[in-house]
Amino acid sequence: MQLIDIGVNLTHPSLARQRDEVLARAQAAGVCQLILTGTSLEESEQALTFCEELDGTGQRLFSTAGVHPHDASQWNADSSRQLRSLLAQAPVRAVGECGLDFNRDFSPRSLQEKALEEQLALAVELQLPVFLHERDASERLIAILREFRDRLPAAVVHCFTGEKTALYGYLDLDLHIGITGWICDERRGTHLHPLVREIPAGRLMLESDAPFLLPRSLRPKPKSGHNEPAFLGEVLREVAAHRGESQEALAAHTTASARAFFDLPLISRTPSPSAD
Repeated sequence: MQLIDIGVNLTHPSLARQRDEVLARAQAAGVCQLILTGTSLEESEQALTFCEELDGTGQRLFSTAGVHPHDASQWNADSSRQLRSLLAQAPVRAVGECGLDFNRDFSPRSLQEKALEEQLALAVELQLPVFLHERDASERLIAILREFRDRLPAAVVHCFTGEKTALYGYLDLDLHIGITGWICDERRGTHLHPLVREIPAGRLMLESDAPFLLPRSLRPKPKSGHNEPAFLGEVLREVAAHRGESQEALAAHTTASARAFFDLPLISRTPSPSAD
């Protein structure tokens, strides 16, 4: 089975200091391609640099570039220019992580909306997909997206943790849905168990959101307590169980969806040594 992790925070210090080992463990676990998440202009630049430094083939590591709603108050007149330059680079395959977070409100909501709308406008202009963040803001996010959706090639709600109404609203807009180890959390993720059945094949993708959201069902747990892409198989196992699918079938269609969404190349299996 091949898996694609659509959301890895490799620039986070807990992963960046052992990035080679993290990537080696991911490949050994069947995670053949990774999308490194950019959450600010600085981290988007660093994610791009990691792609260029760590992937000599240009086939395994890709990234997003954007400004997270937590940092929306830093968006200024020059941010769009800087972001446009990043989005022109070949490894960068989506605008984001951008969106709305009305749970923590680290930036004023009006500034979150302004930064989101300007990033959506860039995605429309450049015809790039969008990697979205949303917490406690589904109604407002849907309202804003509705104004752009017909002109956007695609968008994914990353790390979906919402309720049925939000999920149906996103699916009505023909959005993709990213599922993380949140579904493995018996304290707060069980509401996702019936909901993942409602996501059509072709709209579902898997992600670790590493180093965050270590699957609580994972055994044994890493001593570090940090999540990493190598554990994406646990998300696969949990989602497959609640969708009533085999892990092989789920891996096949979620990987195909991610490859199409981010316009990723096919990765051939390493050929076995010849019997001759």
